[in-house]
Amino acid sequence: MNLKLELLEPTMSKPSSPIITVQQHILQDQKRFPGSSGEFSWLLSGITMATKLIQAKVRRAGLTDILGEQGDINVQGEVQQKLDVFSNDALIHCLSARESIGVLASEEDEKPLLVHKGSENAHYAVVFDPLDGSSNIDVNVSVGTTFSILRRPEGIGLDEPEKWVLQPGAKQIAAGYVVYGSSTILVYSVGNGVHGFTLDPAVGAYILSHPNMKMPEQGKYYSVNEAYRDTFPVRYREYIRRLREGTLGHKYASRYIGSMVADFHRTLLKGGVFLYPPTESNPEGKLRLLYEANPVAFLAEQAGGTAIDGTRRVLDIQPKSIHQRTPLVVGSRVELADFERFVVQADSRQPA
Repeated sequence: MNLKLELLEPTMSKPSSPIITVQQHILQDQKRFPGSSGEFSWLLSGITMATKLIQAKVRRAGLTDILGEQGDINVQGEVQQKLDVFSNDALIHCLSARESIGVLASEEDEKPLLVHKGSENAHYAVVFDPLDGSSNIDVNVSVGTTFSILRRPEGIGLDEPEKWVLQPGAKQIAAGYVVYGSSTILVYSVGNGVHGFTLDPAVGAYILSHPNMKMPEQGKYYSVNEAYRDTFPVRYREYIRRLREGTLGHKYASRYIGSMVADFHRTLLKGGVFLYPPTESNPEGKLRLLYEANPVAFLAEQAGGTAIDGTRRVLDIQPKSIHQRTPLVVGSRVELADFERFVVQADSRQPA
């Protein structure tokens, strides 16, 4: 039987609303900063360029020699993946070209990197996790990049890079993440709401696709690695039980990817709660405060959600070291309000 294949041309239509790129959006947002001369948009363009390079490598994982372990151990004591190294190098390369940046701090590096030393035009520090969830690359699970931007504190010299980044999360002037999944999405905030941009591979630009993102007041899902449930503090175990039994009006379903950026992205869109509790082997928590928890907490609050370390607001924590770890509970207001009430009740029952 002969089959006649017909190539159909896509029907082109005019967009129903103006197309806004991330660069255009950033130029509008930077007007919020007094005296801005374009340096902030130039800074953020370094992040967008680096993430485009990273997503191109992620898309070709399996076709090129980029999968697997690099063989080195990073400062976290974790085996570096080849894509960890590439992503870290891409961000450092792109951001080092921006004279407004004085300090770069990466989860992969032991110490912050001082760039443009001596330049009075260096006003910002950029803190980032180049590839969150990189161990999932080999099995084609979504991974991501997180970033946080801080202004140089008053009176701090150009030769004191750690003091640039050891600031509470409330001092962030911008934060965001990129999730490399079925599509590549950049989500960021400069303290004026949360906005999402999807990378259009046809034109190589991030296009506004999720304006003014708001986390639902209540969701249907909770996200936690339940394999470690027996090692969680009692109040966390009891809280999870409450969710499963429907204390808040309905029984919650479990959703867990194992890539923090992807798990938080779902929570941001769908609501609910994402938990990364302390455990017996990691009593201080496992997520990094500067590179992971602070950006996520900043975005959550800007979208109408809440982020705590189990007892206090994440953005109020004064970091003591650049690789400090923390527990994290982040999500919708209803779930977090219940968690906080439950924790207060549990703590009040503890003997003095």
